[in-house]
Amino acid sequence: MSETELTLPRTPSFRLDGQRALVTGAGRGIGLACAAALAEAGAEVTLLARTATEIEQGAAAIRAAGGKAEALTLDVGDPLLVAETLAAREPYHILVNNAGTNRPAPFTEVTVEDFDAVTSLNIRAAFFVAQAVAKRLIAAGEAGSIIHMSSQMGHVGGARRTVYCATKHAIEGLTKAMAIDLAPHRIRVNSICPTFIETPMTRPFFSDPAFKDNVLSKIKLGRVGQVEDLMGAVVFLASGASALMTGSSLVVDGGWTAD
Repeated sequence: MSETELTLPRTPSFRLDGQRALVTGAGRGIGLACAAALAEAGAEVTLLARTATEIEQGAAAIRAAGGKAEALTLDVGDPLLVAETLAAREPYHILVNNAGTNRPAPFTEVTVEDFDAVTSLNIRAAFFVAQAVAKRLIAAGEAGSIIHMSSQMGHVGGARRTVYCATKHAIEGLTKAMAIDLAPHRIRVNSICPTFIETPMTRPFFSDPAFKDNVLSKIKLGRVGQVEDLMGAVVFLASGASALMTGSSLVVDGGWTAD
């Protein structure tokens, strides 16, 4: 009597071959790392930013490493131009909505100018870039994965970060609501919520020993994040390995929000 052959399930692929990916704020730091990760997984990546120099260098480096990449100079703060530009291109199956900024200040010292600058990029621009990508996917009848680069500050508060926290809490709500609206179109929407990651934007903060000590006291794993810590997360959410995930946040915070 022969034994019945057991068929094992197969792990869904993390490969992104044949997929087109768009990464905003891709000139350096987290954005460039995300672009590199997606290209390494096989995606054809477009690096987007307002200024050409950094994204052209980034795209060239990805191509030199064997990936497929191009640069797209575009101001995400102009939603009409974003909509027009993306409507004229082939649809992007993956969006990493990474462009963002912060202007730390005590709540009582936040200026209208600072408030408008941070909310305009972190919420308004992110909203309309995602809308343009989603509309193009829907028009083409294709599935996709939209990934908002949020923050641990979308789940907690932080000193001198009232505006930033407000924008990232907004992104978390946007992620959930978009997921509901776009699920019938086979478009998934999730967020990545990093702790403090060492980048050109955050590096000046760490020159203050008191600030750095405070940050490290809250990161349970005892170190500041590096861009490499996010590269696997973005590939996971972009790929079929996360096919049943939408409306979720992937918190990569070294344990900051655990207590």
